[in-house]
Amino acid sequence: MTDLVRNNLERRRKMEYFNLNDGNRIPKIGFGTYKLNGSRGVFAIQAALKNGYRLLDSAVNYENEGAVGRAIKNSHVSRDKIFVTSKLPGRHHKYQEALEQIQESLYSANLDYYDLYLIHWPNPKENHYLEAWQAMIDAQRFGLIRSVGVSNFEPEHIEYLYRETGVMPAVNQVELHPYWSSKKVREYDNQHHIITEAWSPLQRGGEAFQEKEIIELAQKYHKSPAQIILRWETQINVVPIPKASSYEHQLSNLDIFDFKLAPEEVQSLINLDKESARRFDPNEHEEF
Repeated sequence: MTDLVRNNLERRRKMEYFNLNDGNRIPKIGFGTYKLNGSRGVFAIQAALKNGYRLLDSAVNYENEGAVGRAIKNSHVSRDKIFVTSKLPGRHHKYQEALEQIQESLYSANLDYYDLYLIHWPNPKENHYLEAWQAMIDAQRFGLIRSVGVSNFEPEHIEYLYRETGVMPAVNQVELHPYWSSKKVREYDNQHHIITEAWSPLQRGGEAFQEKEIIELAQKYHKSPAQIILRWETQINVVPIPKASSYEHQLSNLDIFDFKLAPEEVQSLINLDKESARRFDPNEHEEF
């Protein structure tokens, strides 16, 4: 048995979870499936499940809900052990369209329910996201969704949903990495018991891997820069959703729960924030 495989077996026993505000729980790290499509996607996602991932993150706009469902079916992991997420696109925010799209998402994946369903972007200029939220609440009541959440929402967007429906999201998935720790959103989410998830948690292009603070921490803890960043994110109560198609990177990204950064080390990475590193402003950027 290789050290990598041995460490992986240990890691499966060490998987940690956050509690959601609706009584459910979510793994502290997930597997991103963006651009994992077709048979190649099935193979990569199935490998991720074999390697110990228990949170799979998909979306209607990724066009791979079928690949996710097939990987789950092909795996030897029981459905109730896997936390599956998908996201509603902006073109289906109107109530009836949203409800039908949730059903179509389930049909595509050949699943009976999603553990988490998110509104992918608020698209405030169109301003139909309240209808989408009401549809998701009803879908949860019908048993199609276990937890409801949002993605790329600012505090004012969430306040509007809560004011109109009395229901807080369980999760808010946002852009978050060492150059953009999404401080305002994280603080709001923490205050309202919303779990923050991070898309692009390693910052595209890997520029952050060259930061002096991250390199020094990697050397201190005998970890890779990516592992330092992912551990940092879990320690600020964030669920990172890294994508990795290679077996080695899948294993490495999971191997983060056998060490802990000191509070001042966590803060040193937060201090890397720079406004220019944020790619999208949800008040301006819209996706359909």
